[in-house]
Amino acid sequence: MQRRNFLRNVGLGSLAIPLHSLASSFPVTGSLQDVSKPKRLAVGDTIGIVSPAGAIYESEPYEIAIESMQAMGLKVKLGEFVRTRHGHLAGTDEQRATEFNDMWRDPEVNAIICLRGGSGAARILPLLDYEEIKKYPKIFIGYSDITALHLAIYKKTGLVTFHGPLATSTWNSFAVDHFKDLLFNAEAIPYSNPNEKGGMLAQTRNRIRTITPGTATGELLGGNLSVLTNIMGTPYFPTDWQNKILYLED
Repeated sequence: MQRRNFLRNVGLGSLAIPLHSLASSFPVTGSLQDVSKPKRLAVGDTIGIVSPAGAIYESEPYEIAIESMQAMGLKVKLGEFVRTRHGHLAGTDEQRATEFNDMWRDPEVNAIICLRGGSGAARILPLLDYEEIKKYPKIFIGYSDITALHLAIYKKTGLVTFHGPLATSTWNSFAVDHFKDLLFNAEAIPYSNPNEKGGMLAQTRNRIRTITPGTATGELLGGNLSVLTNIMGTPYFPTDWQNKILYLED
């Protein structure tokens, strides 16, 4: 099923989304300090797949995720415990944190995408090596429960991350085009819904409703509403919300 928009389905939203192109990395506008910017992707780069939250119970989603990444010209490296199960989670907290830290340290890995969301990502926040994450800035992608990781990484390291697709998301042309425009080409992506008119004269599904019209400039910060409220008040929640545009996925 196609999600409401790219912010929820295929990765437009980020914690500090880049708006212009540079030769090797994503720039950051505004007044952010000590911001770490990942290099853009290129065909032939390696993307690591990790599972820091819920488990997947069938083999087919793994196969589809790998094939989808390869179809975009990327090499794939699976995390050590990505197929592990511990109750409803993809391994113990220690296993999931180890897999996550190891993928950041791996010099062959250019980007990291999460296999799925679910629950449990916040449990590994105390176990992550934020110094290593800051030392090796990489593209990091995911949504839903992965919001906990986005917020913690941003708070602890200043790394620009991308609230976007999971490896098991629906990789249709709409998703792939936006993914490539942003992460391969560092192009600005408009906030819009896919054209779903079909045979109708006007779009009847997934319409955007503007509550208060106007113009605002700032840095995007937010994520899944439930996760955001659950980690509020912890050491992993960003405290500086000045000049920020709050976005919510729920």
